[in-house]
Amino acid sequence: MIDNRDGTKMRAFQVDTADNVATMLCAVAPGDTILVQGGAAAQRLEASEGILLGHKVALTKIPEGAFVVKYGIPIGIATKSVRPGEWVHLHNCRSQVDERSSHLDKSSGAAQDTAYA
Repeated sequence: MIDNRDGTKMRAFQVDTADNVATMLCAVAPGDTILVQGGAAAQRLEASEGILLGHKVALTKIPEGAFVVKYGIPIGIATKSVRPGEWVHLHNCRSQVDERSSHLDKSSGAAQDTAYA
C-alpha cells in the first residue's frame, strides 16, 4: 500500500475490468502515486492533478469522443482527450443523457445557466 505524507492510504477502486476510470477512495495531490485496486490486477499511476475523494481518475487514455466507462457501461463521453492519472469530471466529459451536463460548474455541479438566489 502507498502512504500519503500524512500516513493515509492513496487508493482508487476500479469496479469492472472494462472500466477506463476508477473512483478515488481518498483525495490526492498532483504527483501522488495512486494504487488502483479491484478490476483486473492492481496498478499504480501518478495523479496529474488534485483529485477529490469520490471523484474519478482516468486509468487509460480516453480519446475525445470516446466513452467514459464505469460499472462496465458507458456513463459519459470525453469532451477532450484525457490522459491516465487525470481527474475525469464535468470539465472533460459530458452525459449522454443530459446535454446540460457540459454546462455545470466543475467544482460544485451547479447549473451555470440558472440564477440562484
